[in-house]
Amino acid sequence: MKTAAVVTIGDEILIGQVTNTNAAFIGQELSEVGVEVTRMIVVGDEYEEIMAAFREYYEKVDAVLVTGGLGPTHDDITRKVVADFFDVPLVMDNSVLENVRDRLAKRGIALRKVNEEQALVPSGCEVLMNHWGTAPGMLFDEDGKFFVVMPGVPHEMQNLMREYVIPRMKQKAVGQVIKHRVLRTTGIAESSLYELLGDMGVLLGGKAKLAFLPSQIGVRLRITVKSATVEGADSIIGEVEREIRAKAERYIYAEGEVEIEEAVGRMLAERKLTISVAESCTGGFISHRITNVSGSSAYFDRGVVSYSNRAKMDILHVPGDVLEKFGAVSEEVARAMAEGVRKISSADIGISVTGIAGPTGGTPEKPVGLVYIGLADSAGAVVERRVMPDERLRFKDRVSQAALELVRKRLLGLS
Repeated sequence: MKTAAVVTIGDEILIGQVTNTNAAFIGQELSEVGVEVTRMIVVGDEYEEIMAAFREYYEKVDAVLVTGGLGPTHDDITRKVVADFFDVPLVMDNSVLENVRDRLAKRGIALRKVNEEQALVPSGCEVLMNHWGTAPGMLFDEDGKFFVVMPGVPHEMQNLMREYVIPRMKQKAVGQVIKHRVLRTTGIAESSLYELLGDMGVLLGGKAKLAFLPSQIGVRLRITVKSATVEGADSIIGEVEREIRAKAERYIYAEGEVEIEEAVGRMLAERKLTISVAESCTGGFISHRITNVSGSSAYFDRGVVSYSNRAKMDILHVPGDVLEKFGAVSEEVARAMAEGVRKISSADIGISVTGIAGPTGGTPEKPVGLVYIGLADSAGAVVERRVMPDERLRFKDRVSQAALELVRKRLLGLS
C-alpha cells in the first residue's frame, strides 16, 4: 500500500462553517507510516456526489479514507452510499446497537429509532467499534483495496485512526518510508530565500522534494524524502538539510513546530539572561508570545505597554524633548524605550517597538506600517527600521516576530 485518497463529507465544510481539520490529521498520520496521500476532496451531503467520489478514487489509489455523514439525521447518508457502492444491504449490528444504548443511557437519554439506525452497517464490512461516540467505523479490506469510513467528529475519527486504521495500514505499507523535516526561517522573503538556496536540482539531487510555505511571520521549508528504509530516508534528509543550512543558517531559527518565542526562550535560559519588553504599537503582544512558553518566568521579567507619550515618559523615562523633536515613532524613541525598560527592570536585555499599525495615522514621511524595533543590552543599543504595511492584527504578528528575531540575532552575534 503506497497511495491514499481522503474524502470528507459535509455541507458545513463546503460553506466554510467548519474547518476541515480531519483531512489534515489523516494526511499527517498516513505520511508517518509511509502512505502518500495523492488526492483530497470535500463533497456535500448529496448521494450522487459522494458516489462519484468513491468510484473515481477507489480505482486510482490503494486506500480510500472517508469521514463524515454517519450521524442520526436525515442528511447523514454516507452509510447508505457505502452499502450501494459495494452492492450490499445495510444490516443491524447488535454490538454497535448495545454500544449506542449504553452511551445514551449514561446521559439519561432513551434509545429511539433514529438512534438505532446508527447501528446499521453495510453487510460484510469489518465494524470498528467507536468507544468515543455512537457511529461505528466501517472497513472493507479486499481485492488489494482498503476502504474505511469514520465519523466526522474529530476526536472520534482520531481515536478510530489510532486504534484500528493506522495499525492495519502499518502492516500493509511496506517497502516505502516517507519522511518530512520542516525548517523554520524568518527575516527573509520567500523569493529571496529561493534565490539564496540556488539551483534546486543541485540542492536536492533528485532525491528529495522541497516546499516553500510562506506566512506573515516567515517561510517554512519542508523537506520530503521517500526511501525503502528509515535509514535511507534519514540519510538523504540529513544531507539536504546540511546543504540548506550551509546557505541559509542565519535565517533558520528552529525545526518542526517550534515557534520563535520558544527558540529565543531556550537561548535566554541557557545563557541565564533576562529580558523585559516595552511595547507601543503591539499592545503587549510580544509579552504575550514570550509568556506562552512554559518556564518563561525564568527569563522574562516584565512587559510595559506604553501606548501614549505620557506612559513613555512616566514609566520608561523617555525624555519629553526627544518625543517632541522626533515623534513617538522614531529611532530615537525606540532606543530610549529599550534602554528605559532595561534600566527600570535591571534585565539583561530590553526590547522595544514603536510604530504605526494603521490603517490611519500615516504620513508621507512616516507611512502606515513603519516600525522601529530597539534592543538594549550591556554592549549598547541597536535599532532596526522596518516598513510592514498590513492588516492591523497581521502587522502585530509581523512586528512581534521581527522583535524576537532581533533578540535571536543579538544572542548569536549577528546584529
